[in-house]
Amino acid sequence: MTSRSPRPRSERQRLDVVVTSVVEKRLGALPVAAEFLRRLDVAGIVDGVCPGGASAHLSHGQVIEALVANRLTSPAPLVRVGDWARTWAVEEVFGIEPDLLNDDRLARALDAIAPALEQIAGTVGARAIAEFGIEVSRLHWDMTSMSVHGAYPADDQDEQYPVISYGHPKDRRVDLKQVQAGLAVSADGGIPVHARVFGGGVAEVSQVVGAMKDLRAMAGERKFWMIADSKLVSYPNVTALLAAGVDFIAPVPAAQVKDEVYAALDLTQAQLADWVPERDEGKPAGEREAYRVLEDIHTLAGPRKRDPVHRPRRILVHSTAVAAGQRRARQKRLAGAREEMDKLAGAAGGRHYKTREKVIARAGVIAAKRRVTACLRWSTVTDEHGTPTLAWHFDQDVLNAEAAVDGWYALLTSIPANQADPAQV
Repeated sequence: MTSRSPRPRSERQRLDVVVTSVVEKRLGALPVAAEFLRRLDVAGIVDGVCPGGASAHLSHGQVIEALVANRLTSPAPLVRVGDWARTWAVEEVFGIEPDLLNDDRLARALDAIAPALEQIAGTVGARAIAEFGIEVSRLHWDMTSMSVHGAYPADDQDEQYPVISYGHPKDRRVDLKQVQAGLAVSADGGIPVHARVFGGGVAEVSQVVGAMKDLRAMAGERKFWMIADSKLVSYPNVTALLAAGVDFIAPVPAAQVKDEVYAALDLTQAQLADWVPERDEGKPAGEREAYRVLEDIHTLAGPRKRDPVHRPRRILVHSTAVAAGQRRARQKRLAGAREEMDKLAGAAGGRHYKTREKVIARAGVIAAKRRVTACLRWSTVTDEHGTPTLAWHFDQDVLNAEAAVDGWYALLTSIPANQADPAQV
């Protein structure tokens, strides 16, 4: 065995190792968000409306762009936006150091834009329309509500801004206060072009006129029609729309047209509308939904005697699909009520329903829950031992009257008859 002596130190091969730290950051949709923000000139618009907010490092516009990017990629509370910026490639894409996005700086930017929020949103919306060629001859407007946890005392809120308060929340959390928002999107691609924020207690019916003015301004010189839901149909709203020369179409609230009106209509005299819903385009003609229309006048009186009475056109519409849906819903309600009433009749006098009062109370609960109060009839009697029995039935006359108005609803419009006949409306 031979051994090899180690090489002299001077002859050893040396390996220089350079250690570099590798930091991985998420890129995700940041480049896409940055490109759209650039084309919309969000930072420039914000800084133009809210000047004087620039620090040595960031302007208000840059901060708002970062917040928008955060909401689009990985939404975080203000105190966590800096953490988001450190784990995402915010510095590489937007040129913003993460440490600058602390909650104090974010809050100052939000405070700065709050008084001019609608102006900023409207300007960005107009920029989007011009930059991307969005067709705004038809805009869709709708409201939603956002429930919040917390006390939010009215005295601690600034009345110059929408106040968080109790209202009629869409999520039915009546135990929580809320704030409301309206959003207008284009029919061309469903692109948001305008938004407004409202206090939690503001009635939706009173928000239409302000939205109408905003949307009309965005439509410019084009003919502007407002297509809305039944919240539009109030005397103040219709008055404002007529005064502004804005034509509208909206469904009449169900409470404003009695069933007797629909029951008296002759469907054979109604005009067939030449229109096929998209969902029916592939079906044979006999299986497609059909719409038939009649026309009369709707009277809308003001709260005061001196208020002028409005008499817009009322288009009475019959839809075969709506009629079928109403029949199915009624059959389901009746079937559920029938099952529960039969069980109650069998249980009357038993352990849970020993008295007549308990039977009556349970029948009332069934009628309300199944929404058959109008047609459900029942009677109870007791024998010599005080044991109750239950007899019940559905009132066929009431059911026939309900069936007679299946499929009918009404639209209100100010569009003149020489511009659109009932079927076109």
